[in-house]
Amino acid sequence: MDKSGTAFFPGIRAVLFDLDGTLVDSAPDLGGAVDRMRTARGLPSLPLDDYRPMAGAGARGMLGVAFGMTPEDPLFPEMREEFFRNYETHLLDRTYAFQGIEALLGQLQQQGLAWGVVTNKTERFGLPLCRQMPVLQSAAVVICGDTTPHAKPHPEPLLEAARRLALEPAQCLYVGDDLRDMVAAHAAGMPCVAAAWGYLGEHDISSWGASAEAAQPLDVLGMVCAGQAA
Repeated sequence: MDKSGTAFFPGIRAVLFDLDGTLVDSAPDLGGAVDRMRTARGLPSLPLDDYRPMAGAGARGMLGVAFGMTPEDPLFPEMREEFFRNYETHLLDRTYAFQGIEALLGQLQQQGLAWGVVTNKTERFGLPLCRQMPVLQSAAVVICGDTTPHAKPHPEPLLEAARRLALEPAQCLYVGDDLRDMVAAHAAGMPCVAAAWGYLGEHDISSWGASAEAAQPLDVLGMVCAGQAA
């Protein structure tokens, strides 16, 4: 992984992004949705910092933090749907774009580059979020976790995004904050950047095998623009 800031990617015509933890900080609403489940059961509220690292893992991550629950638990499907209903009601209460994202997306468009979203969030939540947040409304493509038969780390969502943009996978750069993002990108034949400003989960970012690491969103612009000039 190149951490020097000198990484560049020639021939890139589109930049694709993971959503939660990469473009937007949805941890306050995700954590709030599951924390309301705790307090409804007479349990004390947990601080947001407990939820934030696992926000990128969706219901699995949130229920794991709040209740120590795994998908193998018999009650998991019922609890997951309760979490979904809570989250759906408060989808955009406290979710916001990370600092630098709006500038990055605007600059990409000024450079004539398309940008899009490839997320494991289902269409039930991902599409309304992208439609309702002004900063995301100019996405050229939005692929959710159930848009194709497979979700990341399978490469199909990334390949579908490239198809919809009429581009080869190698002409797209993928930016994400989770190991699954890098695995999917490698399998799809896309260069990939680890978003070090994101949630990062429980993994060591240096072990992900990303093509490069970006400390802040605008670092991605430098990588793409340097590649175009090369």
